[in-house]
Amino acid sequence: MIHFSLILKNIAQHISLDKEETDYFTSLLQPRKIAKKSFLLKEGQACQSIYYVQSGALRAFHLDRRGKESTITFAINDWWITDMYCFVTEQPAMQNIVAMADSSVLQLQKYELEELFIKVPKFERFFRIIMQNSYAREQLRVLQNLTLTAEERYNIFINKYPQFIPHISQKQIASYLGVTPEFLCTVVKNMTRGIVS
Repeated sequence: MIHFSLILKNIAQHISLDKEETDYFTSLLQPRKIAKKSFLLKEGQACQSIYYVQSGALRAFHLDRRGKESTITFAINDWWITDMYCFVTEQPAMQNIVAMADSSVLQLQKYELEELFIKVPKFERFFRIIMQNSYAREQLRVLQNLTLTAEERYNIFINKYPQFIPHISQKQIASYLGVTPEFLCTVVKNMTRGIVS
């Protein structure tokens, strides 16, 4: 038995659905389980779905030609995740999405999302809000990367997303902040000693 209460609560923050709309929406959702360290999406694959995280933790990252990982985002329960640019433009994925813990997601395919927009137009409002919030968050992150020190960015991250900390390593946080793990280690040590950089 699939439980949809969490995703329906997520949606109810922005739109109201009647029973027929709810039943139609939930009929489109495909449950998937992803074991820890398994990939939900690999770079180069077709990116045809958006995912709602019911449980677990996921990380989206890009691997450059030298094998260096740059973490794009994290997602835990009650978050949405995909390679948004490639999902929208129907290009091959530029990101990898991997499970950092055993995870459970609900998958919604692009063609089904388009049908959903036609049959239940209020979902356009829901996904517009989700994408606006995501864009605003990423724009703020870019500005912080340009204007704040690594220590300030680390502080913002751990204070804003404390729920991520049990799931991610210092190395992954460093790749998200755009610094080396060694540099982040020094920053954290200095913070615990009360030294301001």
